[in-house]
Amino acid sequence: MASSTQFKDRLVFRLFNQKDDDVVTLTHLLNAAYKPLADMGLNYLASHQGPETTLKRITEAKCLIILSENQIIGTLSYYAPGVKTDSDWYRKPKVGVVGQFGILPEYQKHGLGTMLLNRAEIEAKTDGAEELALDTAEQAIHLHRFYANQGFRLVGTVNWQHTNYKSVVMSKSLI
Repeated sequence: MASSTQFKDRLVFRLFNQKDDDVVTLTHLLNAAYKPLADMGLNYLASHQGPETTLKRITEAKCLIILSENQIIGTLSYYAPGVKTDSDWYRKPKVGVVGQFGILPEYQKHGLGTMLLNRAEIEAKTDGAEELALDTAEQAIHLHRFYANQGFRLVGTVNWQHTNYKSVVMSKSLI
């Protein structure tokens, strides 16, 4: 890989397009990005979901992607306020939600996750959101630190049916 600056100069950020982009490729990215969490024993849906589940989840969202040399290397699904209502915090008015957030492992540690979150904030503000929320496993302390460094704070917990862990819900004020 070229230097970080040269590498970042070649990035393209845009919405996933179901006509031109491959949901199987997006699913493989998510499976790979979440594999280290699965290796920790955490049953994140994105670590093992198939293309049908990926498609269902992005259909409800604005699926942001990062491309490098026409390869999808990162993704984040942004849900407008009122779309994701499966936790107390997510049901609050003016709370946008981030999910299915992953960067291919070989592209991590280059600030791409921060760039995607920044773009999600822009989408959220455009939708009138005053908060941007997300959740992650209680045990994923490295992710808590990353999100805290991005301005997110702990606002609650939730137990999802499809996981084997309790999640912390974190949120960032956009006002």
